[in-house]
Amino acid sequence: MDWGEFRRWSEKAATWGAEYRASLRDRPVRAQTAPGEIAAHIADSPPESGEAMEDIFKDFEDILVPGMTHWQHPRFFAYFPANAAPVSVIAEYLVSAIAAQCMLWQTSPSATELETKVVDWLCQAVGLPGSFTGVIQDSASTATLAAVLVMRERALDWRGNSQGLAANKAVRIYSTDQVHTSIDRAIWISGIGAENLVRIPSGGGPNSAMDTPALAAAIERDRAAGLLPAGVIACVGGTSTGACDDIAAVVEVAHRNGLYVHVDAAWAGSAMICPEFRTLWQGVEQADSVVFNPHKWLGAQFDCSVQFVREPESLVRTLAIHPEYLRTHGHDGIINYSEWSVPLGRRFRALKLWFLLRYHGLEGLRTMIRNHVAWSQTLAERLAAESDFEIVTQPFLSLFSFSHRPSAGVDQESHTQRLIAAINNDGRIYLTQTRVGGRLVVRFQAGQFETTAEDVDIAFATIVEIARSLPSV
Repeated sequence: MDWGEFRRWSEKAATWGAEYRASLRDRPVRAQTAPGEIAAHIADSPPESGEAMEDIFKDFEDILVPGMTHWQHPRFFAYFPANAAPVSVIAEYLVSAIAAQCMLWQTSPSATELETKVVDWLCQAVGLPGSFTGVIQDSASTATLAAVLVMRERALDWRGNSQGLAANKAVRIYSTDQVHTSIDRAIWISGIGAENLVRIPSGGGPNSAMDTPALAAAIERDRAAGLLPAGVIACVGGTSTGACDDIAAVVEVAHRNGLYVHVDAAWAGSAMICPEFRTLWQGVEQADSVVFNPHKWLGAQFDCSVQFVREPESLVRTLAIHPEYLRTHGHDGIINYSEWSVPLGRRFRALKLWFLLRYHGLEGLRTMIRNHVAWSQTLAERLAAESDFEIVTQPFLSLFSFSHRPSAGVDQESHTQRLIAAINNDGRIYLTQTRVGGRLVVRFQAGQFETTAEDVDIAFATIVEIARSLPSV
């Protein structure tokens, strides 16, 4: 492709992107295709000769786009958002065009130095003290894995990487069952093993917070058994219903016992740019590591996860390798962020954060988040006022769960399954389910960057209309 053709197709892609985003309200939120339908239209073997861009682009539009679930749709109320504010998309164009591998300071000084600055901006924005610094990871899964590896190495007196786990006592990590499954995966990959992830019961109450006396007892019990308690993973805004641990209480128990504390605030952390929500993670300034995903609620295009750490030396000591070809000679005190993360290769993720924060400003982003919280709470109140609906878990920020009462004699579980399927097949909105105390319920969260109050009104109308039109079976 010559540069003239590159320019023409870049302009075509940008125009298509703008038209696509402007037309999302006219599309069903979730893909309406059957399994295998897309694959049936894709060649079984790669082409021997190159094909025209016109044909490739046409197939993209005709074959692939119909099979996409539209995560940027304003009525995407499922999972958590993976927002891509338009300004961050533009930044991603530039990142793709420059195509730098930003593993070291010397491989792109601007990428390293901008990352240091925008992470500090975000540290200030969410109210963390200046004792924290941080790094942009690809996802909260990677940030949590890095934190678990630090927990492991500290507990083993930095011998785990050299000796392996078999030569040492079993390392124990503690959390509730409300944490994201990425924690389980981090435990697997780190070699600690699922049997050494100790599930501390929730103490009850609306936030499903960790029972800290039970945490203290579990640590004491494991030490007495000759095991190595290493760290605690606390939760702020759990994926299912918004579970929220008492961070101050967790930190007090953990630090009294010499354990490292990692706080997973992947979704809810974005809301902490609003000072009124910071009571939800009171005590977080004493944690050792905190992760939140600007690509969830803040508007930075996926992938972009920020891990704040109080002592970066521990993270670097755990992950850094220094072969000669990666050394930067003649520059003392510089940061090479590849030493702060599991992958060696790194994308220029800081650029989209820089564009996003400068274009919208913190107050613009605060307004968006406050609106989502208010609209979600209003929706919960409207559903609660309907005699055949029940709010199962009250709103935590913009997340809540509800249930619809079926006709007499109809099984509740099957009714809920059919309700969720009918809503998502309808296409106007997209919801997911979760379980609360073993009970299947419908989960709602508002968080898409371009959602309006009218979109949430449409959600109410759609939910009520479909729930009351389901046949009794």
